[in-house]
Amino acid sequence: MTAISADERLAWWREARFGMFIHWGIYADPAGIWKGEKIPSLGEWIMFNAKIPVEEYAEIAKTFNPVKFDADEWCRIARDAGMKYMVLTSKHHDGFALYHSPSDPYNIVDATPYAKDPIKALAEACPRYGLKLGFYYSQSQDWHEPHAAHTMRRDMDLNTPGFQEYIERKVKVQLKELLTQYGPIGLIWFDTPAFISEEQSLDLKDYVHSIQPECLVSGRIGNELGDYGSMGDNQIPAGRVEGDWETPATLNDTWGFKSYDHNWRPLSTLLLLLVDLASKGVNYLLNVGPTGEGIIPQPSVELLEGMGAWLRVNGEAVYGTQAGPFPYEFEWGRITQKPGKLYLHFTSWPDGEFTLNGIRNAAKKAYLLADPATEIAVVQGHDADADLHAIRLQLPKDAPDQIVSVVVLDIEGETDADEAPQAQSSGLISLPAYMATCDSDDDTATLTVGRSGIAENWQNTADFLTWGLKVSKPGTYAVKVITAPPTRWAKWQGDHTATVTIAGKSISCTITDDEKSASPRARYIDERVSNAGTITIDQSGACQAVVKASTILRDDSHTQGFCLVALDLIPV
Repeated sequence: MTAISADERLAWWREARFGMFIHWGIYADPAGIWKGEKIPSLGEWIMFNAKIPVEEYAEIAKTFNPVKFDADEWCRIARDAGMKYMVLTSKHHDGFALYHSPSDPYNIVDATPYAKDPIKALAEACPRYGLKLGFYYSQSQDWHEPHAAHTMRRDMDLNTPGFQEYIERKVKVQLKELLTQYGPIGLIWFDTPAFISEEQSLDLKDYVHSIQPECLVSGRIGNELGDYGSMGDNQIPAGRVEGDWETPATLNDTWGFKSYDHNWRPLSTLLLLLVDLASKGVNYLLNVGPTGEGIIPQPSVELLEGMGAWLRVNGEAVYGTQAGPFPYEFEWGRITQKPGKLYLHFTSWPDGEFTLNGIRNAAKKAYLLADPATEIAVVQGHDADADLHAIRLQLPKDAPDQIVSVVVLDIEGETDADEAPQAQSSGLISLPAYMATCDSDDDTATLTVGRSGIAENWQNTADFLTWGLKVSKPGTYAVKVITAPPTRWAKWQGDHTATVTIAGKSISCTITDDEKSASPRARYIDERVSNAGTITIDQSGACQAVVKASTILRDDSHTQGFCLVALDLIPV
């Protein structure tokens, strides 16, 4: 067997950038309601959250009959949305197989009146629409199996003979079915490893590769052993990430269909998330939850049509791109890149002249991606004393798109960017926590920066964060301290006090809830802004910023310490 390198295995996935997730199973029939009661939380978790006994839940299969399922229609919707791959739940936590599983009669062919294999139909349809097919498979949680994981408790011992027997008897057997019955498979999307051992995760990964060497294994195989990493559900990283990552995201507040969840994300939110993730090197796996009849809900279809319309014009700035050259976010939008090209995704269209700081390359030309014939005037400047580079663009008055407009900047050579935080076009200087150095005045440091880019575990007042930055204009700056809990499940905590020092000038502040955060992350995590005061910076060029926590509350309601997202410096 010819060995497959990681780069070869990932090549199509890196090019794709955008895929369709499909959560579908017998849970779509109750649609979030059990015995007349609306069950809180996710549609596909109804068995668990409504505490439905295994035998009673299995009765749903006897009436599950998705006669309106049309594999070609699903694939057409995905293709027209600009998606390049599709991942369907072959077995979710309820243990029901959404395909013909010869090893287990609890499947859609043998246990339902529908008696057809939708995965077979999708496997035949996907190539006709240019889509790679992948399967979600819940490897650890299976509520139909007494020896599989049933909860996410940390005191579970999955290294028991019973759990290993379940892996060998059911998981591996069904994985072999999925990887031998339907032709080439793009990926297996494992989920909720539930503290599976490193040995078990590696064994499953190797097992998949032994059957289909080119098939990718998702990061949720557990123990950081996936071919690529998986962000948390709806997680938006604060900045550029290293390596290959994907964010699974919802169109509303559930994955599996719930008849009463009408909290649809607006198209603007979805497009902003698409370009935000692409600019950070992250794939976007956007979910639909079909009904029990097999229909993708019309609001989902309309939103996806909007995504596709934008991508038909601007797809060059997403597909096959790399993360932007700067490790921080921009208030005006985002940047993706390909060799010799920078794609400036404007979510806020400038009024006339726009300045991009920090690119050292010579700019050859700029133009609108939506209208390449419309060239944009380019002027470059370099302040040698402060070592500041600027590219000024004279943009048209009107944005070509109401939500995200793309300007292409052709440059000479491989991108050479000054990654030090410096002023954006408005004068804002943003100092994200993930770009800081974690320091301490003693040897009891606890401060770290988590995967989400938030400074966390800040329990010690001896710890502090340090940034190097560049100031293009001396003057007075308003200092805003942006804080958030370390996870989307935790509550925001304020009332800590901190000292901010920039270029030798210091102010003290209390962490309060003064403003609503404009970040796209704020929809999923409780991000808040404190107005700390002002600091005057006397000269341009390189300087240093430091944040120290003066007091960190540790009572029963404050357990996570001081959690910092960023400092924003806004010229007054």
